[in-house]
Order: sequence, then structure tokens, then C-alpha cells
Amino acid sequence: MTTLTRRLLWCLLAWPAVSSALAFANSLQELQAAGHLQIGSSLSPETGIVPGQRVKLTLEIATDTWFTGGTRISIPEVPGLVIMQTEQFASNASETRNGQSWVIQRWTLDVFPQRAGDFTIGRVPLQVQVNAGEDGNIAGEVHSPPLQFSVSVPESLAQATHWVAAPAFSVSQSFDRSLEGLVVGDAFEHEVKFEASDVLAMMLPSYDPQKQPGLAAYPSPPSLDNSNNRGQNLASRRVRISYVVEQPGQYLLPARDYYWWNTQTGKLELLTLPQTRIEVAGSAAEQHTAPSRPAVTPRQWLLIAACLTLLVGGVLLARYLAPRLPVAQWRGQLAAQLHRLRGVFKPALATRLNPGSSSEE
Repeated sequence: MTTLTRRLLWCLLAWPAVSSALAFANSLQELQAAGHLQIGSSLSPETGIVPGQRVKLTLEIATDTWFTGGTRISIPEVPGLVIMQTEQFASNASETRNGQSWVIQRWTLDVFPQRAGDFTIGRVPLQVQVNAGEDGNIAGEVHSPPLQFSVSVPESLAQATHWVAAPAFSVSQSFDRSLEGLVVGDAFEHEVKFEASDVLAMMLPSYDPQKQPGLAAYPSPPSLDNSNNRGQNLASRRVRISYVVEQPGQYLLPARDYYWWNTQTGKLELLTLPQTRIEVAGSAAEQHTAPSRPAVTPRQWLLIAACLTLLVGGVLLARYLAPRLPVAQWRGQLAAQLHRLRGVFKPALATRLNPGSSSEE
């Protein structure tokens, strides 16, 4: 027998007793006073709460008949608290109380305290509609009991100016290309990703690029994402920065530290985004056209040695022949030596193609 069948049989068997008990109930308040409608509220956790931590506010509506319409919640406004309804549907259940079957709706609101202090969440208005026996359906407004709680900053958190209070938190970075061999004019994209559970994306840290002359940074608006999976809030924040290299040199994307208050262990942890060093050479065009000194080949060294030998020999010969030969003959010998020296430096190819032709004119 299915649960729905058992509920229908219970309604048919219990209808006389229920209708007589509800014969004079004309409002939800009368149903509450008669014990046929119960409203409860609770917080989880109740103690050890730090700023930024998610606190679950559970509103419970129970009746010994059944709901005949949807329930609407008016979210209260409390200074210093961010209260949101991230779950759009209630958790439905049934249980036996004092031998009688009750139908229960549990609604969850997320509360995020923004500072330390004492807080009071007043009575939350609830629009409810239930069956009231012979009087038919009764709709109206009821209120949950008020709740009080305290938020404090542990001593270990006093050193931090910003932290993420969550059961899980991570930070990572990536680049869309290798940073080796960069030259002036190159561009690359830097992505930093923050992920955490049981927080809102807007509460995750920001990442602003550091200004560095010669390395232009163009950040894009951050991408925020919030999702809910079986009651667990998952949040992510992605920051993308485009860099353009304008000058050669060495650049440093410094390391960043992020504080994480682990709500599971109640301890402070430190996450570090490592630094990144970037070395940039000149532009590709400059590297391609940069003049280079040609290496001296062994043949060229041999020619240089031969020239020096002839030059020294010519000088020694001139000094030897000068006292013994007439001036005219001595000059002839010197001219012959110079002619030989010019022949060493004479290029192997003609200075012009087809020398002596009319094309050279």
C-alpha cells in the first residue's frame, strides 16, 4: 500500500473526529489555539557563528489535516543580516504525533551575518491555507516564533581583514598560453577562479591586477555563479585579465593570500595563489633584423697572415736594398711589392657584370 493510499484511508476514517473537532474553527489562529496547526522555527548552527557564515533558518508548518494551497513567506529585513530564500520548494514530510498523523512543510532560509554582534530575527509572516473540516478551507497569515543568536570573531580571525567562512573553499589560476618566449606585442589571458560551498558568489574575494609599466592589464567584469544541489549552495567567481606586453623586461604577478575559516573544523586556514614571473625579450621584428657580427673563417685568417707576411717582407726588403740600389731601381722593387699586396685584396668576381660592355654606362 502506497503512502498516498494510506493518507486517503486515514482521512476517510478520521474525517468524523476531525470535522467535529474543527467545527468551530473559523481562522488559522483558532486552529493554532486548538492544537491543529503548529508553527516552529530553528537555526543551524546555533552557536560559534562568525561573520559571513551561512546559518540555516528552518520554518516548520504542521497540521493534522492537510494543506489546500501554496505557502508564501515574507522574508524579514534585519540590519546586519542578509536573508535569502534560495530554495523555492519546501521539504514535505509526515509523522505521527500522539498517535495522530501530521503533515509537515519545512522551509529553509539562508542567513548570512555581515558583522559581529547580537541579532534577533522577528516573527516571520507565513501565508498558509489548510482544510478545517466542515468550515472548508481556511487561509490566512500566521507567524513563526522569533529567534536570537550571537555572532563573534575568534581571536585567530582578528589578523584577517577578509575571509571566506565555508565548509569548502579553493582558489586556482591558469593561463591561456605558455609564458615562455614572450616578446613585445604578445598578449595572454590570466584567469583566477574562486569556489566555495554554502556561501554566495558575491561574498567571494575579488582580484585586482597590479599596475606594472610595460605590461598593460585589461580586466573583464567578474563572472558570478550560484547553484543549489540538494540543499548545498555552490558558488564560484571567475576573474579574467588580458595582458599585453608593451616593453621588454622582467615582470612579476605577485602571490596572493586568502583566509579561509573552515566551518567544519572551526579553524583558520591560509590559501596562497603562487607568484608568476614573466620574462619578455624584444619584439620579433627586432630579433629578426638585429645585426650580428660575422664570424672570421679560417681562410680569412690565412689571408690576413699572408698580407702581414708580405708587408713585413716588403719593409725588410726596402731597408736592405735602399743602400745598394739606385733610387729608381729601389722604387721599382717597392712598387712590385705593393702590386702583389693589392692582388691579395682584389675580389674574386668582377665589380660589374660584363665589364667593358655598354650596359655598364
